[in-house]
Amino acid sequence: MRILAVNPAAPWDDKLAEAIEVLAGGGIVALATETVYGLAVDASNPTALRRVNRLKDKAEGTPILLLLADRRQAEQVSDDLPPTFDPLVERFWPGPLTLVVRASSGVPREVTGGRQTVAVRVPGLALPRQLAAGLGRPISVVSANLTGQPPCRTAGQVARAFPEGLEMILDGGPTPGGASSTILDLCRTPPQVLREGLLPLAALRPFLQE
Repeated sequence: MRILAVNPAAPWDDKLAEAIEVLAGGGIVALATETVYGLAVDASNPTALRRVNRLKDKAEGTPILLLLADRRQAEQVSDDLPPTFDPLVERFWPGPLTLVVRASSGVPREVTGGRQTVAVRVPGLALPRQLAAGLGRPISVVSANLTGQPPCRTAGQVARAFPEGLEMILDGGPTPGGASSTILDLCRTPPQVLREGLLPLAALRPFLQE
């Protein structure tokens, strides 16, 4: 397991290149997010997705969030973006809003959990965005902790929780914790908030009308 120090707000290209090579090869990269550390893999690689689920002791059949480089990558995982999608994206991305949309047929079952939907977000932090951009497709990210244990907030905690199974840790320093992203299901009419997180419901009310 290799540990590389990075600035998650402005990562150097050489560090990104090494991490992107790991992801492209089916490896698992731990990285800082806006709240806690996450375990990232190539979202198009079913073998890598199964690896990270086993490593985390995560139950099969639960969906996995995808982090995107930009709005265009949403079209790689959904060919049925609703009319409400772009106004929300223009207002709240990059940022703490996760949107649930119809999944295209090529999205691995390990991502959808067997559902016909996929949850996507362009994060506010540069590190995951740039990894997805360099990879050329979305990355899937689950919290860096064994199921039932508190999420890791430092690279050291990640290394202790997962002494084996990770190819790389991008050490972005301590993460702040706090609320997760707000999840909005656009497959329902009107759209439905599945989880209120960092983005308050009041900010979304204009988009929740019939």
